Amino acid sequence: MAKPNYSFEKRQREIAKQKQKEEKRAKKQAAKQAAAPAPAAGNQAPAAGE
Repeated sequence: MAKPNYSFEKRQREIAKQKQKEEKRAKKQAAKQAAAPAPAAGNQAPAAGE
């Protein structure tokens, strides 16, 4: 029987964690960008009153 390659398994787990972390970061950034225009519009309102 073949000997298990623990290094390969560990690397695959690390890649999966990294991918999951990147997806979470991208999701947070998308949510942040979606919320960002509302305060930006509020900052432009006083400038329009000048």
